[in-house]
Amino acid sequence: MEVLALSKLWTLDESQDYTQKAYQGNMNDIEEVTFCGLYCGLCASRRRIPQQAATLRQTLIQEGYNRGYFDIPGLETVFAAFWEGLNCLTDQPCPGCRAGGGNPDCAIRNCVQERGVVACPLCAEYPCARLNILENYPLRSADGQRMQVIGSEQWAAEQEARARRGLAYADVRFPEET
Repeated sequence: MEVLALSKLWTLDESQDYTQKAYQGNMNDIEEVTFCGLYCGLCASRRRIPQQAATLRQTLIQEGYNRGYFDIPGLETVFAAFWEGLNCLTDQPCPGCRAGGGNPDCAIRNCVQERGVVACPLCAEYPCARLNILENYPLRSADGQRMQVIGSEQWAAEQEARARRGLAYADVRFPEET
């Protein structure tokens, strides 16, 4: 019974206008909110991977690998591409879908833009089948419901607090089936 009561709290307020046009906050506040309702700051490719790539790059430089890679046969054939990729991971993390990152043909992105809402959870038809692609993200549903209750600006602040504590989606994601 208690779960039902909570789920009633997490519904769209029909009297609210959730379109981008009606958004009263600074649009920069929501740059980290993805079109699908995830938070960029919780994505490993935004925070952890660049940090870990930078650490690996620094280690390789300290070990002299930037000057040569003579100890492993065959490494010379792939090292240039590896180094370029490592530098890319370090210096050019995903900018987020609102800044042009991700799949430009993403059905979710296109739908949100066509409907003019800030994010999927603020759409009257949320959730829909387009979100099935995110089935490995167990927080998506509860977070989407939370966004409906408190709005995208406060939700983004809560997500940033999670990110500052070190949480990443990879910590709670369901493993992909092989």
